[in-house]
Amino acid sequence: MNASEQLAQDYLGKITGLLERIRLEEAENISIAADILAAQVTKDELVHIYGPGGHSNLASQEVFFRAGGLMHVSAILDEGTLLSSGALRSMAMERTPGYGRIVIQDAGIGAGDVLILVNAYGINSALIDAALTARELSVRTIGVSSREHAEETASDHPARHPQKLNLHDVVDHHIDTKVPVGDAVMKVPGAKEKTAAVSTFANAFTLNWLMMSTISKLNDIGIEPPLWRSGNAAGGDEANQQFISRFKGRVRKL
Repeated sequence: MNASEQLAQDYLGKITGLLERIRLEEAENISIAADILAAQVTKDELVHIYGPGGHSNLASQEVFFRAGGLMHVSAILDEGTLLSSGALRSMAMERTPGYGRIVIQDAGIGAGDVLILVNAYGINSALIDAALTARELSVRTIGVSSREHAEETASDHPARHPQKLNLHDVVDHHIDTKVPVGDAVMKVPGAKEKTAAVSTFANAFTLNWLMMSTISKLNDIGIEPPLWRSGNAAGGDEANQQFISRFKGRVRKL
């Protein structure tokens, strides 16, 4: 095995080990969250998801308008923290107190709604303000983040919210993604910094597991929720089109 193959094998082991830990330790939290989501879909209500933070935005996109995904998922895709708006700008915006409040207020959600807040580290100002604002609006919140990363990040870190809060402390229900401090997990010989992050894998696995569990619970009570089919698969456009009018206008980014 050459050096490149060894790196791939070691990285794969890090990823699978992390995902297995999530599977073993978070089953109950996934089940509780799935009950919350299933109740929303049963009422034909939307499930909102917001991932404020550069790569955490990918998590909200992972389960939105995705092949096999619930059509009831509505992603809050605010331009401020998207990397496409500029990486340094994204980081500055996620650290700006009050920004998350504006985003949530603009989303038009309120009492009776459910909001999933996902962020790899669970500490930035935009994220915490989003959670606090949702609470004020009587929105039920589910947090998806790393408890370890949040608790081991210094209280005076510049990314932190002024109140020094962690996401898992300010949501109604939390799912721990176990992402290690620093995110990157591999040491490449000769390189000073670690490389190969794992948070995107952790977020994607956790959220897809949550969606699958929600679908399973709905099927158990005789409800077949509408799911997106890939538009690049045979019959995909036709399968999706029958539901477009039902969600167009309700799901803001559709």
